[in-house]
Amino acid sequence: MTGPTTHDRAAAESLLAFWAEAGVDAMLLDAPLDRIAAGRIAPPTPIRPLNAKPEPAARKAPAAGPDVSAAIAEARRLAAEAQDLDALKAAIDGFDGCGVKFEGAARQAVFYRGATDAPLMIVGEGPGADEDAQGAPFVGRAGQLLDRMLAAAGLTGRVFITNTIFWRPPGNRTPTPAEQMVCAPFVERAAALVKPKMMLFLGGAAAKAMLKRDEGILSLRGRWFEWRSADGEMDLPAMPTLHPAFLLRQPAAKKKAWSDLLTLTERLDRQERHL
Repeated sequence: MTGPTTHDRAAAESLLAFWAEAGVDAMLLDAPLDRIAAGRIAPPTPIRPLNAKPEPAARKAPAAGPDVSAAIAEARRLAAEAQDLDALKAAIDGFDGCGVKFEGAARQAVFYRGATDAPLMIVGEGPGADEDAQGAPFVGRAGQLLDRMLAAAGLTGRVFITNTIFWRPPGNRTPTPAEQMVCAPFVERAAALVKPKMMLFLGGAAAKAMLKRDEGILSLRGRWFEWRSADGEMDLPAMPTLHPAFLLRQPAAKKKAWSDLLTLTERLDRQERHL
């Protein structure tokens, strides 16, 4: 019997990615297990040999992870001092409060690309290898797909694109909530400087971080929400949709993302016509 083929492995990876993007975080057993009944059975008491050595003292639990409050406070201070996007980029470049900066990024911080007065602000999850190399978000295969979709929807030149964090995570893993919270003041300051009319969030990690919600992206996508800045100064309509990288793995889902983009574009065009 032959082992799994490359096609089989790719299909399995694609399916697992689909489940993760949908918010699945648990697997069922092959057979049912009555955990209530199992809990009534006391575990057997281990028999200790007469000549057994005393057990070593239990190890102390590891210390809790670093408190991110100081890093968030520093990010807020630096972001508030930035009076334009160039100053904000310099602040991000010099910020050391996000640990991923020293773990995955090989070259530089990845801040933004696009129009600095764009009516639509697009927020993804985090940069990958191509973005780390070029210093701009969404420049790899996923970014090329995003650009084609934006062009087809009539949004070329009308978008400002950034991410929830600005350094590539090791192995292109999903950013942690702590990393996103530390970088959030810079994202919000970018929104305050660009002054977009609405937002588009790409992928579950970005949508959850920006909207402070726990649902999976398949539940969030295509729905309108209100994004509000931490200081309460900005309140914008926002829509989550599927990440372009997910669409590359699941081409059949492109129809859903395209529908989301058309809905958003129609509302944006209508809003701009009435200004």
